Amino acid sequence: MRRLPRFPRVIGFDDGPFARRPGSAVPLAGVVCGGTRFEGLVWGRVRRDGWNATNEVCRLLEGGKFLPQVHLVLLDGIAFGGFNVVDLPELAARLGKPCVAVMRRHPDLAAVEQALRRLPRAEERWARLQRAGPIHQLEGFTFQVQGAEPSLVAEALTRVTDRGRVPEALRLAHLIGSAVITGESSQRA
Repeated sequence: MRRLPRFPRVIGFDDGPFARRPGSAVPLAGVVCGGTRFEGLVWGRVRRDGWNATNEVCRLLEGGKFLPQVHLVLLDGIAFGGFNVVDLPELAARLGKPCVAVMRRHPDLAAVEQALRRLPRAEERWARLQRAGPIHQLEGFTFQVQGAEPSLVAEALTRVTDRGRVPEALRLAHLIGSAVITGESSQRA
């Protein structure tokens, strides 16, 4: 991605509410937006603290109508369903698109590492987190990116955000995931 269209098309993924049982199914909503306008939806599932997040995002996009249309793949954080950590470099390579893990604030990495230590294969999970690359803070956004220059990603994030610092595709994915599972959207997106 060298240049941006005026209204970049993105897909944003967020998990919905899930049971706290190990291995439980976790809903995964993917919302396509052109700029800040809703254009489509995909729906899948990952395992709580599992290993299938990267494959599930790819399954939802590969061979489908949305992948050729999107400029960026956005994730609400680097993991879904607790610590089902996305392999960001692998995701970007498989999809052939820049992939961005967007965070609301810079994470407390020491606390994250401590929490990971309670799970099986903690070293592998930590290695995936580190492979995602440095955490950037640009234009008011906090993110990790594979497949594009951070400055270009920051510019794209401003174009796909209506207000605040949460891109519209991620905000909608959060609201839809909550509504489908609980019957109503949650307050915080």
